Amino acid sequence: MRIDILTLFPGMFRGPFDESIIKRAVDAGLVSINLHNIRDWAEGKHQVADDYVYGGGPGMVMKPEPVFAAMEAVLEMAPERGPVVLMTPAGRKFGHGLTVELAAAERLIVLSGHYEGFDARVHEHLATHEVSIGDYVLSGGELPAMVLVDAVVRQIPGALGSPDSVEEESFSAGLLEAPHYTRPPEFRGWQVPDVLLSGHHAEVDKWRRRQNLLLTARRRPDLLEGLPLSNEEKEWLSEQMEQGF
Repeated sequence: MRIDILTLFPGMFRGPFDESIIKRAVDAGLVSINLHNIRDWAEGKHQVADDYVYGGGPGMVMKPEPVFAAMEAVLEMAPERGPVVLMTPAGRKFGHGLTVELAAAERLIVLSGHYEGFDARVHEHLATHEVSIGDYVLSGGELPAMVLVDAVVRQIPGALGSPDSVEEESFSAGLLEAPHYTRPPEFRGWQVPDVLLSGHHAEVDKWRRRQNLLLTARRRPDLLEGLPLSNEEKEWLSEQMEQGF
């Protein structure tokens, strides 16, 4: 997969992308990440990429000319085509379904804005997707772009090593993930649940499924809406909630 990121601050990406899973995926040839400074396509001695807001108001808006010029140049750097994602608080809320959709593309282009964002014509005529990582405002689109890329790269086959890792993560089955434990089996009087030490895989799977349901019911009950549950699971979950667990 090829990922191109258009930004005014490419240096912000280098630390996060030079570590951990993303670095390993790049080193393994599973993904290439290319950073492009929009200012390189801005005209004039000072390469100004922003201007005042028409109609008045605070802040500056990123000009359309350098963004369109950057996009057209970057598109010609490789034959593949794919989604063009613009990070914006007004976009579709980012979630697991969109992550999987974007990870299936051969190429992904991410527009990372700053200041008051992009001129509206960038939204209207360049972006195929507008995406938000949450209902809050950050200083720019760089951190949201990092979040999106990290989530997408994890979905690329081979990026996590074990194919089971992706399938067992939170949201992959529409539920939050069950608690995890490791050695020692007892720490400061707190015990690892006996079932996890039993070696009985069917019982472990049953325990984890129930913990997935319980944690989701406590913290994200909205995720349970429309989720197909067996009658046994519904009854067990109802009993647990009545008991205050």
